[in-house]
Amino acid sequence: MVHGIERPLDLLNSAKGKEILVQLKSGKQLVGTLLAFDIHINVVLDSAKEVENGEQTRSYGLTFLRGDTIIFISPSAVKE
Repeated sequence: MVHGIERPLDLLNSAKGKEILVQLKSGKQLVGTLLAFDIHINVVLDSAKEVENGEQTRSYGLTFLRGDTIIFISPSAVKE
């Protein structure tokens, strides 16, 4: 057990209020602060930004992402 994480949703719960990186099936990557999620991995991001090659390309602000469009979610490694 790493960092008190026993189930997949525990990782998301520990990331609430922190910046995460989301890879979408469309190939886009978004970075934003995780505000909320549900059991379908629908997520709400604040200050969401699209990034490409580590550079911000577009700003979305408050954003809802549907869980079935997401490939993976990770702690963000993007430099601003």
